[in-house]
Amino acid sequence: MTRPDRAGQKGRRAALVIAGTGIGWVLFGMIADKEGFDVGTRIAGDLVALAGFLFAFWLIFQMWRDGRNDGQ
Repeated sequence: MTRPDRAGQKGRRAALVIAGTGIGWVLFGMIADKEGFDVGTRIAGDLVALAGFLFAFWLIFQMWRDGRNDGQ
């Protein structure tokens, strides 16, 4: 695979992680409201979503770092 293909693949992966995390977070919130989950469970769901968004940020940071290294 060439470098542009890898960058595109990493970008698509980051986009899927962001979209999946966002959709999962919203669905979890809706289910938590409907089922009456306690506060601890809701916080756990929020922390899982935060971990997903931080992972996506890490993927984007890696893409940025790889782009800077290509110029050297």
